[in-house]
Amino acid sequence: MTATATYWEPRPDQRVACRLCPVGCVLRPDQTGPCGTRTNRDGRMELLRYGKLVAAGMDPIEKKPLYHFRPGAPILSVAGTGCNLHCAFCQNWSISQEHDGRTEAMTPAEVVALAQEHGSVGVAYTYSEPLVWYEFVRDTARLARKAGLVNVVVSNGYINAEPLQELIPLLDAVNFDLKSMDDRFYRNVCKASLGSVLSAITAVHAAGVHLEVTNLVIPGYNDTDDHLARLRDFLADLSADIPLHLSAYHPAWKFDAPPTPPATLEHAAEVCHERLHFVYVGNVHVPDWTDTRCPGCGEVIIARHAYRTENRLTPDAACRSCGRHLPVVLAS
Repeated sequence: MTATATYWEPRPDQRVACRLCPVGCVLRPDQTGPCGTRTNRDGRMELLRYGKLVAAGMDPIEKKPLYHFRPGAPILSVAGTGCNLHCAFCQNWSISQEHDGRTEAMTPAEVVALAQEHGSVGVAYTYSEPLVWYEFVRDTARLARKAGLVNVVVSNGYINAEPLQELIPLLDAVNFDLKSMDDRFYRNVCKASLGSVLSAITAVHAAGVHLEVTNLVIPGYNDTDDHLARLRDFLADLSADIPLHLSAYHPAWKFDAPPTPPATLEHAAEVCHERLHFVYVGNVHVPDWTDTRCPGCGEVIIARHAYRTENRLTPDAACRSCGRHLPVVLAS
């Protein structure tokens, strides 16, 4: 399968400039970008892996993680290879950084049909970096929307404003991975920059798309109280209702820092909960940081046991104890 690449422009000497993300690659003829998804063929940008998936399977939506969007729903999760970041600690490096794995070709229509066949609430574009296979995500999302399915993107948020604005109307929920509030961390560890990610998070929130954020807490790198306070305050200034998922790091790819201790995650959750209503801990079990509690009365309104959920909200997403409306998207 092939599709026309978007967001690029020709340059002299048959070079092409990519305008999809802030990396801003300018490719010579026959040169492939570091994301592994785009190449220069005779002075034109071509897609290398349109519709070539390394994963397609059903997941609980909580695994994305999304805790406030259609709780308990199953969702078809699809992934291609490639990423425009190169985080030395990448937990999915085998598909994000290596581009030669086995793939299965699927058209957008086939993905939507598979979702319908399995009773999925929609399609989640996840696992590697879906925004570098932008055209496939956009084309599939259009068909999914027509079929009455939801579109979920789990992304690093490293995308330029114009392509993001084109995609936003097709999205129902997004989880952005905000890796650090330190631009030096982004530049040294991820080969990227912080500002563009913050802009993407702000744009998605401003558009009214359901938004949740994940931060992988790495000991010695982004676990100080100062970092956690800046993370908390950035999100709280947008909305105290944005769910924040603090995730445990495990050594992977080029990083050998020790795994995140549960006590570190519990302390991080307490710091962030000072201004955020909904803070969760993932990848390890830390009591009291999995369930959703009503900010009004403290009652558990969504109980979670691994990926099983017990929804105790009213049909219009209100707390049964105090009547407070909660920012949870239930089945329409």
